[in-house]
Parts: sequence; C-alpha cells; structure tokens
Amino acid sequence: MNRKKKINSILKAKLKKKNAKLHKSNKPRYISKAERAKLDAEEASTTSEESLPEQEPAASEQQSQD
Repeated sequence: MNRKKKINSILKAKLKKKNAKLHKSNKPRYISKAERAKLDAEEASTTSEESLPEQEPAASEQQSQD
C-alpha cells in the first residue's frame, strides 16, 4: 500500500507542476519602492509642464477682456 501511495503522490506532483507551468499568473509585476517614486516624479514633472502652457493663454485672454 505504501509503494502504491508513493507512486501516486509522485505522479500527482508531476501533474501539478506541469499544470502550473501552463497557467500564467494574473498577478501584476512587482515594482520596487524606488521605481514607484521615480515614476511618480516623472509623472509630476510631465503634468506640471503640460499644465503651464494651458494656463498662460487663459490668463492672457482674461487680461485682454478687462
């Protein structure tokens, strides 16, 4: 009985490993704290650069209307 149980457990383990390789994980890729800080800094710089030109024409239009 022990021999049969051991063989079955080995075969089940092999099947489990085979199936695990077939299925990809839905877990997102790990991003380190330093990388997150770097990405946040880049986003902040790009949004501040984009928002500045948009505000300037609005200010000049208000001055011309007054």
